[in-house]
Amino acid sequence: MNPRLVALRILVQVIVDGKSLNQCAAQINEQIDDVKDRALAREIVFGVLRYYFQLSFVLNHLLEKPLKAKDIDISCLLMMGIYQLRFMRIPDHAAVNESVKLTQKLKKKWAKGFANGVLRSCLRETEQLNELIEAQEEAKYAHPKWLLGKMQKDWPEAWQNIANQNNLHAPMVLRVNQQKVYVDEYVQQLAALEITGSSMLDVKNGVVLEQACDVSLLPGFYQGVVSVQDAAAQQAADLLELTKKCYVLDACAAPGGKTAHIIETEPEAEVLALELSHKRLELISDTLARLQLKAEVKCADASVVDEWWDGRQFDRILLDAPCSATGVIRRNPDIKVHRTFDDINAVVETQAKLLDQLWPLLKPGGILLYATCSIIKNENENQIQHFIDTHDDATEKELNVSWGRKCKVGVQLLPGDHQMDGFYYAKIIKSH
Repeated sequence: MNPRLVALRILVQVIVDGKSLNQCAAQINEQIDDVKDRALAREIVFGVLRYYFQLSFVLNHLLEKPLKAKDIDISCLLMMGIYQLRFMRIPDHAAVNESVKLTQKLKKKWAKGFANGVLRSCLRETEQLNELIEAQEEAKYAHPKWLLGKMQKDWPEAWQNIANQNNLHAPMVLRVNQQKVYVDEYVQQLAALEITGSSMLDVKNGVVLEQACDVSLLPGFYQGVVSVQDAAAQQAADLLELTKKCYVLDACAAPGGKTAHIIETEPEAEVLALELSHKRLELISDTLARLQLKAEVKCADASVVDEWWDGRQFDRILLDAPCSATGVIRRNPDIKVHRTFDDINAVVETQAKLLDQLWPLLKPGGILLYATCSIIKNENENQIQHFIDTHDDATEKELNVSWGRKCKVGVQLLPGDHQMDGFYYAKIIKSH
């Protein structure tokens, strides 16, 4: 299958149909056999979404009039072409010619000369376009205006770096199963296969790869020796202060990485993992099966306690709360296209409801660890500060960690800090 055609179809599904990139990206491996062609398709898809707001700005400048709604596929095709011209090491003539050929695959012969003209104009006007982009914040930083505003308000000293980090490729980070192998030993196993990896100073079981690779190449992956998980997400298990035979609730558990890490860290822990979506619940089961771990897994809405809770209180609760995911944009660039300003208020309400409903389920003296992959303060430190202010039996336990930025409550990682994703953690103790 033509890698550019596969990329185009995925982009239409994501941009036009509103589908998740995670759902659609699997089509690359399913439809393309050649490894290099897979890499090309993936680079184009992720790159166009990463720079969508800049590419659409450039395209609008190059068009004399907007394309019709029925020709949105031609808009996506042109953004693909512009991305290749501006960001990839593909010869200009190849980027133009291959884009023009795609118009025939779409059975839109009228667009052949049109696409050729637009892309050649892009080449001729490079200098002028660069000046226009520099003068327009949304295009310059390739972020929607509302999100730039949030970043500027919450992180006035760091927002530009956040935007720049969001437009970079995230490193591939592994979590070594400490029950099966030591980190240094696994790094040596990688080296024997000419895969360069190194241990991470701030992550107990983490290994960062110099270059991303297919999981099939990782020694012991299918035997449960190692998992792919960002370093920030790997902090949860240690922060929970697990004890032998403790009863742990992972309240929003899919895809199951943190659930598995809890059991790897304390094999005698009893873990209940909840997930609202049947489809995402399967991801947890698949993860546990590959790692040969056991936990009780239930399909349930964590906030509707009466439907799943048996009355037994938990020693630990991990609330990896639903959030805007604005800390993981470099891994999920479609967030910039899909997320809206109104989504934030809705998710803040959901988080508050989960905190209120789950708190009575925690034993006195127990720990609730709150986590999000967001950088927005209303979802993080403001949310937890409000919770503590309105619950007399809730007290923050300060996180004495070597990573992250201290907040009024909890710790915030911004994208790229210590090679990690954007993440927030707060630890709350229930008084006796």
